[in-house]
Amino acid sequence: MRNKKLNLFSTVMFGLSAIIGSGWMFGSSQAAQIAGPAAIIAWIVGAVLVAMIAMVYVEIGTMFPEEGAMSRFTMYTHGSLLGHIFSWANWISLLAILPIEAVASVQYMSTWPWEWANWTHGFMKGGQLSTQGIMMATVMLFIFTIINYWSVTIMAKFNNFISVLKVIVPIVTMIVLVTAHFDFNNMGSSFSEFMPNGTSSIFVAIGSAGIIYSYVAFQTVINLSNDIKKPSVNIRRGIILSLLISALIYIALQIVFIGALPQSVISGGWSKINFNSPFADLAILLNIYWLSTLVYFTAFISPVGSGIAFASSASKSLSSMPKNKHLPLFLSNSNNKYNSPRIALMVDFVVSFILILLFKNWSLLSRVVAASTLISLLSGPVVAGSLRKMGPEMRRPTKIKGMKILAPVVFDLISLAIYWAMFPTTVEVIIIIIVGLPIYFVYDYRRGFKEFKQKLYASLWLIVHLFGLSIISWIGGSDFGGMNLIKYPMDFVVILIFSTVMYYWATHSLYYSGYFDDAKEINSTVKLDNN
Repeated sequence: MRNKKLNLFSTVMFGLSAIIGSGWMFGSSQAAQIAGPAAIIAWIVGAVLVAMIAMVYVEIGTMFPEEGAMSRFTMYTHGSLLGHIFSWANWISLLAILPIEAVASVQYMSTWPWEWANWTHGFMKGGQLSTQGIMMATVMLFIFTIINYWSVTIMAKFNNFISVLKVIVPIVTMIVLVTAHFDFNNMGSSFSEFMPNGTSSIFVAIGSAGIIYSYVAFQTVINLSNDIKKPSVNIRRGIILSLLISALIYIALQIVFIGALPQSVISGGWSKINFNSPFADLAILLNIYWLSTLVYFTAFISPVGSGIAFASSASKSLSSMPKNKHLPLFLSNSNNKYNSPRIALMVDFVVSFILILLFKNWSLLSRVVAASTLISLLSGPVVAGSLRKMGPEMRRPTKIKGMKILAPVVFDLISLAIYWAMFPTTVEVIIIIIVGLPIYFVYDYRRGFKEFKQKLYASLWLIVHLFGLSIISWIGGSDFGGMNLIKYPMDFVVILIFSTVMYYWATHSLYYSGYFDDAKEINSTVKLDNN
């Protein structure tokens, strides 16, 4: 079982299963509520933004094909302290998707319209999970965990089936809705009608309507790179294909959702849209009951696929962190015939359950996921830029042209996206990330605080950057939850200038630690001829 790895098809299906999760069920409705028809632009801009981020990670990911790779990159260029902070942030961002997908399934189940399903109606009370709902969400978490507990190949076979279903059902949904009712007038006949809440609403939608949350799931492919055949080429192909397919589906879903809405729904304004189960409710409004049944079924299955994918990715992330020597070694134990990190899976299950108790609906959890993911992704452009200085001779199966320009631009765009997530979400997530620091210091104390000054200096830029983004968010535009002391779009200009300075500070604070020697050793095993 150890020698069986994911081929290109399974890799693409794995990426699709992660990306097309609960985002397609809620994202179109929430984005339309925020931005009206301009939500279409939000999905397009979000896809371009994430594609640029992904290109940076494709170069790094193909350089170091290892389990939980996303938790290791920063350590190679900036030492263990910054590596720990980013690996903790990455683990939290992956882990939080398990409860959000479980909650998404339960939230849709709570609106099942059939008489035999009346028992599910008690899953939600006052917009949050009830005790029954929490129990059902816990069952969903158990399903995510147990499938990964046995084998990555068993998980892949199950995941391939769900992934195909998750692609087919949205396409069928779009075809049926367009055939039943599509009103081009819903798009608006003027700029103000197309973009009723101004240009800022596009960026608010990207940050808070599940758009970023949906697209950034590409990182699951990188975290499973050690389980992929020919990783030097299939990581790149898997990410590109899964992102392209999912972007086309998400953009088309948004267009269809807006066009299929009856005038009675939007006559009171886009902000009045309030669907518990958007596409199922829309199908019922249009008297297409068989489609609503299909959507309800898929709304149960689709998050299961994403939950399975992220249960695997989160466990790989956690099990790789002890390599940094700042977490217990037993977390990396995969000494079983299926090579599954079972202890890490169990820890993820427990922490996911705690997150469900703290954040009892999809909206709250999606904010946590978006902010923590964006913070963790800040490491990519910094590592890519630093490695061009530290290891210009290293093997790069996918060497991105113009990285000197792309890396700082991507860093700036990620910083903007963190701002779009709106104050005070960023501050709340920063606190969750800080919780992991005491663990680091305990283990570093046991090791004698070796190279502590260098590690602290290499990490200082991130502390300043996150603190600065929090301040700008606090005093920034009111559209993004701020005090409006720096009005839109000047707030964007301030962030771009500030972030550019932070990027160059970050890439100049690199240092050659023993971890960089580990990176060179891993990189030396990379093959360049798997075309």
